[in-house]
Amino acid sequence: MLKSLADNVDTNSAKQCSYSLRLRLLWTILGTSTLMWIASITIMVFIAWHETNDVFDDALKESSYLIMAATTDLNARGLLAETDSGTSETRKVDIQYQIVVDNKVIQRTTKAPDSPFIPHFDQRKGFKNIDIDGQSWRIFVVRSSDAHFEVQVGQKFKKRLDILDELAESLTIPALLLLAMVGAVSWYCVNRVMKPINLTAHALTQKSRDDLTPVLLEEQPTELKPVVNALNGMLLRLDSALQAERRFTADAAHELRTPLAAIGMHVQLLQRQHAELAIPFQKLRNDVDRTTALVENLLALARLDPINQDGLKRQSVALTPFLQGLIDAHAVNAGRRDISVELQNQVESLNINPELMYIALRNLLDNALRYCPAKSTIQIKIRTASGVVRIAICDDGPGVNEEQHSRLGERFFRVLGSGEAGNGLGLSIVRRIAELHGAKLSFGRGLHTRGLGVFLDFPA
Repeated sequence: MLKSLADNVDTNSAKQCSYSLRLRLLWTILGTSTLMWIASITIMVFIAWHETNDVFDDALKESSYLIMAATTDLNARGLLAETDSGTSETRKVDIQYQIVVDNKVIQRTTKAPDSPFIPHFDQRKGFKNIDIDGQSWRIFVVRSSDAHFEVQVGQKFKKRLDILDELAESLTIPALLLLAMVGAVSWYCVNRVMKPINLTAHALTQKSRDDLTPVLLEEQPTELKPVVNALNGMLLRLDSALQAERRFTADAAHELRTPLAAIGMHVQLLQRQHAELAIPFQKLRNDVDRTTALVENLLALARLDPINQDGLKRQSVALTPFLQGLIDAHAVNAGRRDISVELQNQVESLNINPELMYIALRNLLDNALRYCPAKSTIQIKIRTASGVVRIAICDDGPGVNEEQHSRLGERFFRVLGSGEAGNGLGLSIVRRIAELHGAKLSFGRGLHTRGLGVFLDFPA
């Protein structure tokens, strides 16, 4: 059966249109990188164009200053008194020149030194880097064709660095914005591509003993299909094992009921026939009764296990008559020990399965009556608070140590030293019924900070 189911899963998966996460992620990265590259090139070209225009405009201005210096009458020292044409504007390019004849400067701009930038230049033209007063200069020298004079033009390296600083300032904000955009787009695209993995993980976290159906393979990426197929096979095997266990428990419990009932009848008959053995026979009857109760509880758990929360039939139940009927059913047992059972109800009705909830509340009330001493008080209180409907069954008996509260509800766990017979399955049944109703079972202090309080919290 498992093999056929697994084969069906594989066949269905083969028919479905598959895709690769690896290829999808690769194309996503390539696409976004290409778009970002185009955007970055566009921004850089725009800024470079703007900055280049500024540099050429400044070069045009500087050329006008140089022409003015070259065509203006010189003073006695051979330099122009006002190379900036009377303006206070900062010169970005700031080129200085010298006209040199026989290694002597006969004309120069104001900020140029009175000696040649490069004395005894032995080439017709060329570039050279020099230091003047601790500052680096870039010099270009060109000599006339008859070698009668030469022109030496210089510029401080600092001016070039200033231009680079302006360019860097212009690019900083767009580069940071582009980087942030790349990060945001990459985050979004990776999340979109990895979404199938998150959906598969979410589907697996929703699995429980009540839902071991295979995970759907529709729209699963190629990389995940082997993993999902393996998990589906494991879920099918686990579901089959649980079903076999439940059937065994139910069948065994059902088959034990008849012989146990027969044993109880025979013991009762022998007790009547042999009055002198009444006490040993009574102990045997008590053992048979405990075994019968254990079988009944095992059968109840076996019947509850296959039920899931979605398939539980519910109806609106008026709580006051429902709980009063529960109290009346235990009135004789409570009156025999002079135990008072009180009901305080503030909720009109609740959407529950009445049969299962009656079993849960009956087990809780049975436990309270069994473990409370004579003349105790048991209170059943229903109220709405903090968005939940709480059913609380509290007593003022001996209670349970707080360290053991977390273990209450475990199967076959019993508090030692109570002196009462039991099999440790009553609270397990209560917990299972609470789970089916979407309720939370918890334990705490009872009445007057004594005893035990059992709380069932239902979503309002």
